[in-house]
Amino acid sequence: MSKKRHEPHEEHPDESWLLPYSDLMTLLLALFITLFAMSSLDASKFQQMAAAMNAAFTGGTGVLEQNAMEETSGQTPKSDDNETPASAASPADNTQKTKESLREKLKQQEQENLEKLKRQLDSYIKNNGLSQQLATKLNQSQLSITISDNTLFASGRATVKPESRVLAKSISNILQQFPDYDIIVSGHTDNVPISNSQYESNWNLSSDRALNFMKILLLNNKLDPRKFSAIGYGQYRPVASNSNNLGRAENRRVEVSIIRKYVDEDVNPTLQSMANNGK
Repeated sequence: MSKKRHEPHEEHPDESWLLPYSDLMTLLLALFITLFAMSSLDASKFQQMAAAMNAAFTGGTGVLEQNAMEETSGQTPKSDDNETPASAASPADNTQKTKESLREKLKQQEQENLEKLKRQLDSYIKNNGLSQQLATKLNQSQLSITISDNTLFASGRATVKPESRVLAKSISNILQQFPDYDIIVSGHTDNVPISNSQYESNWNLSSDRALNFMKILLLNNKLDPRKFSAIGYGQYRPVASNSNNLGRAENRRVEVSIIRKYVDEDVNPTLQSMANNGK
């Protein structure tokens, strides 16, 4: 039998190197795209590109995450309108906004409550013919009830008149509406030097008057003594001129002040600190 002849086969070159080569080219392409995107610092476009690249090459999160760009670039990406979208706000920012919103609501409620109380006090003063002896004032830091000294004390004395204890009881009942608020009872005098053996200065007299009136307020056992303080200002905080009898009479007074809890930053720091401590 004759032997069959076989056609010679051509030798094919080894192409196994193409697979790692193509992978290398793909990774280099991804690297250059990443570097280009990071150099432009377009956060929205980078985030879109990163999601697509991660899904294609890693199947999940990886080196192209937004957080990685922020940590390595050292710069804060800028949005097109220079505003941070609400969805991009951090949990800390959201918490702060919630606190500010709640504080604003509480501040508004406090304002309404104090305005209502002032109306009640003004009505009480008018109905009892006490317009010459009592007055109220509401400002950014407190609601004050001002009582003339001759309503409460004899001249040059700090003992509260027996008939004035009814007034003190009425005020203490009013203060029950604000059990969590700090109360300051302050005494004030005119600038005429005191001349008796009991007090060496107007400062001493004003301090004793504030303290004695506060003690009567606290006979109401529903009030918390920890919320009260007595201060004597002497002649140093006048509300009128001391050059005439009418002005000096206005300056001789005791003030009972309900201190606001929610005050603005530019309000008297002492009152603000007291309000914050009362929370």
